[in-house]
Amino acid sequence: MRIGIDARMYGPKVGGGGLGRYVEQLVTELQAQDQENRYVLFLKKENFDACRIRNPHFEKRLADIHWYTAAEQLRLPAILHRAGVDLMHFPHWNVPLLSGIPFVVTIHDLILLEEPRSARATTLDPLRYRIKYEAYRLAVRHALQKSRRIIAVSQTTKDAIQRFFPDVLEGKIDVVYEGLTTWQKPEGAEPAPPVSGPFVLYVGNAYPHKNLEALLEAFVRIARSDIHLVLAGPDDMFYARLRARAASLPLPAGVIHFVPSPDDAAVAALYRQASLYVFPSRIEGFGLPPLEAMAQGVPVAASNRSAMPEILGDAVAYFNPTDSVDMATVIQRVLSDAGEREVLRIRGFERVKKYAWGTMAREIRDVYRRSAL
Repeated sequence: MRIGIDARMYGPKVGGGGLGRYVEQLVTELQAQDQENRYVLFLKKENFDACRIRNPHFEKRLADIHWYTAAEQLRLPAILHRAGVDLMHFPHWNVPLLSGIPFVVTIHDLILLEEPRSARATTLDPLRYRIKYEAYRLAVRHALQKSRRIIAVSQTTKDAIQRFFPDVLEGKIDVVYEGLTTWQKPEGAEPAPPVSGPFVLYVGNAYPHKNLEALLEAFVRIARSDIHLVLAGPDDMFYARLRARAASLPLPAGVIHFVPSPDDAAVAALYRQASLYVFPSRIEGFGLPPLEAMAQGVPVAASNRSAMPEILGDAVAYFNPTDSVDMATVIQRVLSDAGEREVLRIRGFERVKKYAWGTMAREIRDVYRRSAL
């Protein structure tokens, strides 16, 4: 079978943290595993060279078209058709409406349906936002209805699909967990920590559903100059808003620290140096960062909502993400209890064994096979 993969989001630097990592690792593991099928990878200019071909059954095609654009709908289908693939894999819901190639689609979450309107989630006026929202819903419905099979990254995501689109057959949806990227400690000196004392860490985007303002409010309640919070993520509009919010709160001086756009080596060092990783998100389809923290031996405190209990199990200390008092209480308790931190570390090391990119790729190959039947 000749399989096309829409790899335009390949790599965290181009496709964003979670999605970019998902595409990158899928391509890497398929090259390592599959000597039977042939693959065509459609890439943008920004990641074309970064995607290395190590399997002669793989080839690259340039599809320098940005996602969520008119060009994606009008020009991309012709590029895909010229490649002569039998099946496409779209690793996100943005499937071109005019593409007639059989396809499978990965759905990571339905956050825009779970939290449909937030004044702080968009820079668009209400009318243009409504048009964008309806276009999103149309695109997702098309992807779900027209696909041969649907890959959901968790049972939580599968349940959300069935809740919002009850006409989608349950048997068409395959739950395939994501994998986990682990980083080895460098042989030389690693980057210095951003603070001299113990710190609580968050790594990731600052989108509204990530609930980082509630985390700041929890630190107002902690109100201790010896407990620092480090927030590491892209240097974008959402982090600019968060910095402004932090500056407006009655926090002890020098308690909040921002690390803009860290690379993988810097993120790995932050995990190893942190006393606690905190994940306050209200909604997640999977949630890679707390698993990455566990793999580096960091105890984790996390929201008890959405996919977190499913993915993280008993390896974290849970709190209510809508209650800053509860969040502050759990953070302080774990930081003050060395015994609990050690239990969480041990459970974390066991939990991460459930997730491997190689396993994910094997299960997705099975999805491709079933899609061709």
